[in-house]
Amino acid sequence: MGISSKHDIDVVLVNPGSRSAVYQKLGSKFSAIEPPSLAGLFATYLIKNGLRVCIVDAPGQNLSPSTVAQQIVSDYRSKFVVMVVYGFQPSASTQNMTSAGETCTAIKSLSPDIKIMMTGTHPAALPQQTLQEENIDFVCDREGPETILMTAKALMEKNPNYAKIPSLWYLQDGEIMRNLPGELMSDIDHQMPGVAWDLLPMNSYRAHNWHCFEHLSDRQPYVSMHTSLGCPYKCTFCCINAPFGKPSYRLWSPDVVIKEIDMLVNKYGVKNIKFVDEMFVLNKRHVLGICDRIIERGYDLNIWAYARVDTVKDEFLEKLALAGIRWLALGIESGSKHVRDGVEKGRFGTEAIIDVVRKIQTAGINVIGNYIFGLPDDTLETMQETFQLSIEARCEFANFYCAMAYPGSKLFDIAKSNGWDLPSSWIGYSQHSYETQPLRTETLTAADVLKFRDEAFLRYYQEPGYLDFVTKKFGNGVGLHLRDMTKIKLQRKLLDNSPKMDDPKVA
Repeated sequence: MGISSKHDIDVVLVNPGSRSAVYQKLGSKFSAIEPPSLAGLFATYLIKNGLRVCIVDAPGQNLSPSTVAQQIVSDYRSKFVVMVVYGFQPSASTQNMTSAGETCTAIKSLSPDIKIMMTGTHPAALPQQTLQEENIDFVCDREGPETILMTAKALMEKNPNYAKIPSLWYLQDGEIMRNLPGELMSDIDHQMPGVAWDLLPMNSYRAHNWHCFEHLSDRQPYVSMHTSLGCPYKCTFCCINAPFGKPSYRLWSPDVVIKEIDMLVNKYGVKNIKFVDEMFVLNKRHVLGICDRIIERGYDLNIWAYARVDTVKDEFLEKLALAGIRWLALGIESGSKHVRDGVEKGRFGTEAIIDVVRKIQTAGINVIGNYIFGLPDDTLETMQETFQLSIEARCEFANFYCAMAYPGSKLFDIAKSNGWDLPSSWIGYSQHSYETQPLRTETLTAADVLKFRDEAFLRYYQEPGYLDFVTKKFGNGVGLHLRDMTKIKLQRKLLDNSPKMDDPKVA
């Protein structure tokens, strides 16, 4: 059952967020505009269970919190709004909480009787705090779909009873009530077989700039989609498992995945695809099953996906390339094995990392290296090792991050126990925001880490050897594009207001 009337809706799913707040000026041209794949999956589940659903995508349509509220109140007759607070990286939920909270307040100011739930990685990590701080009625502390469904059905009753709804936090007579957590969805093939793409503004979405280095003027149409949920790993800096309560990894079957790809290609003309999975290159049967089905159809796709250095096997590479996996993102994190050991990523050394990068590139697949500065054991010297590794690895693109103590991660617990300062607002957890505040280390201040990161970014993309490498590989247009990218200087409150100190050198 889809939408029968624009006015009669059982659940309004909202994807909150602000491109300008999260990315500053990078959001206008260089960053992706991502479809809210989890909100779309939730919509599919709810529709299959007989509910009328719509999705309001704030960043996709560049809507302010007040505009989202006005649209919901004026266009839909609904008792129930759900803020689906996820990010487009596993750890990026918290940065959207500022916008989510402002949207909830705006909705309540226009229509106080509308009930609002928050679900997502951040609310699952801090359910009690979220319920106390935000202008909302419910928090879901686990996966989401079943809790949303049962709450929506309860609200249809004359006297709603929330006591038996799993994973639900709510207020009753001014007291916070917490129900027992529910079981994770076990049959995702049948319960959530793909995203409700017809509810989304498909013309709004755009791939990352690097994703389309081979055809930079052709970044649309674009989608991000899941082939799995959860992650079996427990990296210290990651909060992906907060909504699941434990490491969880479930796979859609290759047949279900290819059915969704078929629809996206044939109905929407999609070529650029991101596999959102925290770890796509892992399960042999799953990976090769999807690749074989794409190869059989002869699609010309431009896909990127996440992998780990220790999951990229030689037997995968040929099939990945033939299926149109044009980019693999590797979580390299640090150039220091000691630092990697501290975050459970130390099972491989620098030579092994570079060897895997070269194998991927030899197979005709581009590599994004992900690096983190400011992990707990980092010093100025180990951060320099990380930067030097990025130069030696010479990936086609590199992401430089600061370590953040995201709620739901072990780093958050470490920071709390050590009494280290955390961002004063949720947008401060955004890597590119003005308010960003990374985690300090035992020897470095947050400002030290951030300054190093920002200088490393500029030095990497202005380095003549790198620019020559990508220009020869992708053409002069990409080289000029990168030069334009490095002209944008991110404004940083932490650095603007911090006392002058010796600059960490990134030589």
